[in-house]
Amino acid sequence: MRNEFDFAPLYRSSVGFDRVFNLLNNPQRLQAIDTWPPYDIVKSGEEDYRIQMAVAGFAESDLEITQERNVLIVKGQKNENKEGEYLHRGIAGRSFERRFELADHVRVENASLTNGLLTVDLKRAISEAMKPRKIAIGNSTSGQSPLQIEGDKQVA
Repeated sequence: MRNEFDFAPLYRSSVGFDRVFNLLNNPQRLQAIDTWPPYDIVKSGEEDYRIQMAVAGFAESDLEITQERNVLIVKGQKNENKEGEYLHRGIAGRSFERRFELADHVRVENASLTNGLLTVDLKRAISEAMKPRKIAIGNSTSGQSPLQIEGDKQVA
């Protein structure tokens, strides 16, 4: 059973949140969740985040990280090694693709692979133009005096 929320009342008092409402209504979000490879998302500072993925057995050349608009895509495809016959295969080497939805103004700072742990550092960077600013109310810059309504003129 699928529950859908009606966001119509929120449209009356918000501007520019269409993307957020579409994400919440996206049917692909509700599909079965793949748990491999395991990962952590850590908030390491006020504007800093880190994604850590356990990718044991993958080399840097087997991994690909791309950012397309507000989606971070991490892909892994291991080249098959035909050295011998496996009697037991406990280290997963299957291909994967994991997607992370990123908020506006979040960008990838760095990525590293150490001891089978892929670390992707993210930073939310809001430009000066997007930060709050005070808007002055007052005189126009055209230099014209404001229009005034004249009272009744008496003719002599």
